[in-house]
Amino acid sequence: MVTSISHSPAETQAIGESWGRAASAGWLIGLSGGMGAGKTQIVKGIARGLGIRARVHSPTYTLLHCYEGGRLPLVHVDLYRLSSPSDVWSAGLEGYLLEPSGVTVVEWIERWLPPAAEGGAACGGASFVPAPFRRVEINLLDEQRRQILYEDIGA
Repeated sequence: MVTSISHSPAETQAIGESWGRAASAGWLIGLSGGMGAGKTQIVKGIARGLGIRARVHSPTYTLLHCYEGGRLPLVHVDLYRLSSPSDVWSAGLEGYLLEPSGVTVVEWIERWLPPAAEGGAACGGASFVPAPFRRVEINLLDEQRRQILYEDIGA
């Protein structure tokens, strides 16, 4: 697991930007962290790294936003309002999660893929691991600093 410490929203975005520059089609990035942890700042950076100029904001009430105009399309999903994997499937999000055409970033990934699943989730009795999948945990250290831990699974 890789660990970084961010000292500002700009540094958090810079981490995401480096991920966006390195991203390839089919990437799924799952973000975990409390409210205000910096999940959307990471997504803003990923968009910038992909060359997307659109304003990025959290899709909490619409579930997802799609951004075009960069090197790859970006789908930003927010599962905060969903409470379980079955809610995610009922919302029709599986295509964005299982077979991203570009890069899909999911805030509140634990609502779909609990940490205990070790990168796998059950769907119709079958187990799968999205690949390539980057699982990210963001922890608040204080008002400015964030600990960002990530692990690539199936890359």
